[in-house]
Order: sequence, then C-alpha cells, then structure tokens
Amino acid sequence: MTEVVIAGIGQTEVGEHWEIGLRELAFAAIQNAVRDSGGLKPQSLFVGNMLAPNLSNQAHLGVLLADYAGLLGIEAVTIEAAGASGGAALRQGYLAVASSMVDVALIVGVEKFTDKVGSDVDTALATTSDSDFEAVQGMTPTAQAALLMKRYMHDYNVPSDGFAGFALTAHTNGVNNPYAMFRKAIKPETYARAEMISDPLNMFDMAPNADGAAALVLTRRDLLPPNVAHPLVKIAGSAASSDTLALHDRKDLLYFDTAQICAGKAMKQAGVVLDDIDLFEYHDVFSIYAAMQLEAVGFAVKGQGWKLAAEGLIQRRPTSGNVDSMRYIPCATMGGMKARGFPGGAAGVYQAVEAATQLRGEAGSNQVPNAKTALIQSLGGPASTAVSHILQILD
Repeated sequence: MTEVVIAGIGQTEVGEHWEIGLRELAFAAIQNAVRDSGGLKPQSLFVGNMLAPNLSNQAHLGVLLADYAGLLGIEAVTIEAAGASGGAALRQGYLAVASSMVDVALIVGVEKFTDKVGSDVDTALATTSDSDFEAVQGMTPTAQAALLMKRYMHDYNVPSDGFAGFALTAHTNGVNNPYAMFRKAIKPETYARAEMISDPLNMFDMAPNADGAAALVLTRRDLLPPNVAHPLVKIAGSAASSDTLALHDRKDLLYFDTAQICAGKAMKQAGVVLDDIDLFEYHDVFSIYAAMQLEAVGFAVKGQGWKLAAEGLIQRRPTSGNVDSMRYIPCATMGGMKARGFPGGAAGVYQAVEAATQLRGEAGSNQVPNAKTALIQSLGGPASTAVSHILQILD
C-alpha cells in the first residue's frame, strides 16, 4: 500500500466556546492544518463527530464544513463511532490515501458540547450505549464506568487512591499545553479530597466534556509541496475492531478485547513490537479505561494496569520502574483527555495531532526524549469500538 504521511496538523484550544459555532470551530482547525501542509488542496473530507445531531441540531456535517471551508465539489462525509469517531475518521482518510484512490485527504474532528447544557448532554451521551437495555434503565456512560471501576477495584484489591496517578500525570502534562482546557497540576491530596461523582469515580477520574476541533492533512510523500519544512510523520499502521455494544453481553467485563485486537493488528502492520513504542496516547475519558487499555495492549498484566500510574511508569520520565511484568511508557503526554478535555468526536484527531507534535520534536517542555514511534488508540463507549494507529517519524 502507498505510504501515507501527515502533511499538516491543526487544532483549536479545548474549552467552553460559547461564542463560536460548530462550523467556525472546525474551520479554524482546517485552516491551520492546510497552512501547515503547505497549502495542499484536499480531494476528500472525513469528519469525525459524535453528537452534533443531538447537541447542535446539525447533521450532514461533511457538506456543511466543505461548503464553509470553500471546498465544494469534494467528497465529504461524516464518520460516527461514539468517542472513537475521530479515530475512525482518521482511519477512513488513511485508507483512502493508502489505496491511491485519493491523493490528499482532510480529516477534521469537531464537537460542540456547549450547544446544550445539563440533562440534555447526559441524554445525548446515553445514545452511544445500548438504548434498549442500558440507556432506558437510566444508565449513563459515567455510571457505567463507575460500575466497571468498582468491580475492578474489588477483584484486584485496588486501594481508594489507586487510580490517582492517571489524573496526576495528565494534569502535570497539561500545564504546558497551550491547547489544554486545564493547565494546572494537582497534588495527591487534591485527588483524595475530590468530589465523588459516581462512587468510586471522583471528578478527577473523568475527563471534562468540552468543545474543540482538530485537523490533519494526509497525502503521499511525492505530492508534498516544497515549502513543507517540518519533519514528516507517517501512519505506519492502522486498525479497528468492534465488540458488543451492551457491556452485559461480554464474556469478561474487565478486559477490552477490541483494544488488544486492533493494537496488535496496527503494530503487526507497522512491523513494531511493544518495546518499539515510545509513547501511548490512550483514551483516558475515565481512569478505569486507561488502566484497562494498558493491560489490553500489553504494557501490564491483567489487573495491574493501575500500578503503572501509581509507580510513575506513564510519566514522560520514569520515577520508578521496578514493577514486575510492566514497561515504562509515557502516556497522555500533552494532558490526555483528562487535562486537555474530551471534545467527543474530535478526541481521536487531537490524539493524532499531539502524537505528531511529539514525533516532530515540537512538544517543548512536554517533549518525550527521542520519540520515534507512537501508538494512539480511540474508544467508542467501553471499547465497543476501538481504533489504533501507529505513527512514526520519517528519516
């Protein structure tokens, strides 16, 4: 297949953008990405969005954004896969270019949570679960994650502060990310005093819903304009997998099969193993998801993923490293979803932008030393959908 490179990246600050509409937010990211690519003109637009029909009363985003960006006439579609929508849109753009059916693809992820407030947001989020057997019973994604976390803590004897390391690491990394919603580090005692949202899930165990847009321009290396001066990053591996929508239909509630399957496929395609991965951008919309992803991908044995955070093994530089059967792996290097914020269908595109920033060596004080290979993984629901990509710096 054709080698696919990330020619341009763009993003907006994540936060509560009451004064900006959905199309304006997306256009800002698109402009930045196209400018970064040297002015490449896309032939296809793939939009990652989760809840615009529910929250913004707007469907048909592909055409809306193509029109607003002055790209009428190109192929333009919306990809929806709950929280994995951005990752799924990236995969579709990758496949289009890799197949040589498209020369230049534009991927944009966008979400506007602040178009609705209160219970309307919870109702919208519940549409990503099984409506007949979960949502109708009043189950929300937060309550579901809390139940998973409680079961995990019981089965593996996790202390009450066992997940604190995920929030501490994310907020430390968010301090120097100019696009992050929260740019303030927290202390262990701050985590311990945090308000309980859904026992045992406290406010630092979940990412804030937020507005944001991020964009990527993909192409072949031979089509790059001469004015592209930044280091090039390629998509070396791409894979997706699906599981049951309803959590109660799983054989094992505490293992994310899709995370294992698609990460393995992406790494096999790229010809890399775990020891080759220099950083991992996981889907830390809830701390329990981050722990279970670390286990499913293979960085920790089952039931021990929380210890990577507790022992400092997910920080940019390890503070320990003496935990059996675990690897040091920098995670959430720009703040993750916890500190950067969770912009719904844009989250997976933000992951790609942040990983590319690391591989280019442009992450400033957040730079992971000698980063050459990154794994990013997006989840829809409790890993009902998982999408993984391997990004590598080109020599």
